[in-house]
Amino acid sequence: MPRVQGCQAFRVTMPRGRRPQSILVRLTGEDGTVGWGEVAFPEPPDSTWADIEERLAPALLGLDWERPEDVSATSEFGTRRAAAAVDIACWDLWCRIRGLPLAHALGGTRTSIVTGVRIDTEPFLLETLVTRANQAVGGGHTRVTLRVRPGWDIEPVRAVRAAYPALAVVADAGGSYTESAEHLDALQALDAYGLLALQRPFPTGDLAAHARLQQRLTTALCPEIGDLDMLDAAIEQQAGRALGLDVSRLGGLTAARGAHDRAYSAGWDVWCVGSGSFGIGQAAAVAVAALPGCTLPSDVTDPAGGPAFVSPPVRSSGGVVGVPLTQPGLGHEVDEDRIARLATDTLRIPA
Repeated sequence: MPRVQGCQAFRVTMPRGRRPQSILVRLTGEDGTVGWGEVAFPEPPDSTWADIEERLAPALLGLDWERPEDVSATSEFGTRRAAAAVDIACWDLWCRIRGLPLAHALGGTRTSIVTGVRIDTEPFLLETLVTRANQAVGGGHTRVTLRVRPGWDIEPVRAVRAAYPALAVVADAGGSYTESAEHLDALQALDAYGLLALQRPFPTGDLAAHARLQQRLTTALCPEIGDLDMLDAAIEQQAGRALGLDVSRLGGLTAARGAHDRAYSAGWDVWCVGSGSFGIGQAAAVAVAALPGCTLPSDVTDPAGGPAFVSPPVRSSGGVVGVPLTQPGLGHEVDEDRIARLATDTLRIPA
């Protein structure tokens, strides 16, 4: 039975003008084995940091657990992001103690992951958008996700599709549409461009609107799913046919695996999204993307060319990321000294 002897957390900011922040959690077992977790620091800040310091870490230190799933009950003590950081670290620690690769422990069957990327541009910069799509294709990525919004939807999708007729394209609307006639006309027009999925057309939780739109489109909708109950409701209401697995949003690897299993059983397509900028969150996403139902290209890589905080870096080669199957846990070594130097806040429990 693993027992956590200590917990450290770091709020870390990317150096050299790059401002992404992450919360990293480091758990130490009784035998000295270490497990790591990461989530992106939310903007605007929420209670994630306080929940780890005041609730989740103290609860974990006094908890008897056989498997990482046993830790899921502690999620009631904090935000899902806080729970995700701790849950990932528990899985990493448990797997390292037993010498198991994380992907295998979760039930993964893949040896490599096909990758996609997001492209965010300011509205009306079509030339820049196509240039970035060209860079993605040149890097071997087989899918791009374009951010769309009312007034900036048909043109960007048409431009990328014209340049790359065979490229898999996801349009992410960020919940910015309503069921107004004008908005519905635009969403239906997107259906003609062979999208892989239309992500988050309506606000989170409005599953009824998603279900009505899904009946009118051949494109698979991908509603934003916050928990397993919402996923069950979305499947029952036929409010989509695709799931973007966000480990941090769902509350960790345990919940993400459960969401995968339910979506896969329902016949939904699945891809995975990494959280954070320091490699640990991406490594966790790679392990989830190895599950058999994750059939679509996943966003699991570190920013190309950026500094690496794990070894080997989680980066694609020709649009493919290998799944670490010869090393235990996440399969990457963390540069602890560099993380500690970059941390703007640090906590240690027990102090």
